[in-house]
Amino acid sequence: MSNPEHIRILREGIVAWNRWRLHNKAIKPDLCGEILSGLDLHKWDLRDADLSEADLANSNLTDIDLMGANLRSANLVGADLTDAYIYNANLMGADLSLAKLVRTDLGRANLTNAKLDDACLINCFVYGVSAWDVKLKNTVQSNLIITRPWQPRVTVDNLEMAQFIYLLLNNQKIRHVIDTITSKVVLILGRFTEERKSVLDGLREELRTYDYLPVIFDFEKPGNRDFTETIRTLAHLARFIIADLTDPSSIAQELQAIVPDLAVPVQPILEEHKREYAMFIDFSKYYWVLPIYTYSDGNALIKTIKETIIFPVEKKVNEIEINKYRNIVGD
Repeated sequence: MSNPEHIRILREGIVAWNRWRLHNKAIKPDLCGEILSGLDLHKWDLRDADLSEADLANSNLTDIDLMGANLRSANLVGADLTDAYIYNANLMGADLSLAKLVRTDLGRANLTNAKLDDACLINCFVYGVSAWDVKLKNTVQSNLIITRPWQPRVTVDNLEMAQFIYLLLNNQKIRHVIDTITSKVVLILGRFTEERKSVLDGLREELRTYDYLPVIFDFEKPGNRDFTETIRTLAHLARFIIADLTDPSSIAQELQAIVPDLAVPVQPILEEHKREYAMFIDFSKYYWVLPIYTYSDGNALIKTIKETIIFPVEKKVNEIEINKYRNIVGD
């Protein structure tokens, strides 16, 4: 519920409103849920205002000061936010569909779950923006600035990428984690039933003793597009992949999605007395796919993992790195 006194002052116009703000800096305007659609609020001082669930659709918000404002779940459909200052504002769940954001300062703004479908996002400052689960269907995005005004300018053309690059540039721990991930992750693919769960657990624990970071994708249903995309993403982060072929129906599609296009060592393993699926032989033409290692039981696999898996795979990692280097500098 908005404050009636604040609404009264707002209706007196920009001069009265901005004068009141100047002399009452400690007061945070309460305009919660107010209908302000279609208004001309050019250069209004609405910093720290509570505009949660307010209707600002099709309003002129150019050059407006919304620093620290609460715009949670506000309706900003079609609003013009050119040159607006929205630094550190809460836009969580706000609807900015069809909105115009040009040279808008969104630094440290919270856009989590915000909707920007068909909006225009150009030349905006997005340093420290939070953009988790933001909707960006048909959004025009260009020249988004992820650095501070006094820093060398770094720009991207995607809001979600802006968030990631910001973390990468400004968080040493994140950079360390990424370096660690790409050097230590082992992706384990397969379907491990309750009877074979000990194989999975033992493999995971043994890999940890060699300072690897096992990531397990245990198939419980047939692969679909979401499964495949997830596995491709994980494969790009992996140092090498262990693929258990014992239940081939669960892994064939995923291997086809990653092996031909990604030069990451793949160590196939197979339980004794089982046969690999017929099409697996096609992967033998890729030099980063190692020969199948057949194991009698989980204990045997774990006891010999250093000699039968780690040594051959690490040798293959080095071989791939050498080939990459040769391709860059020439033979």
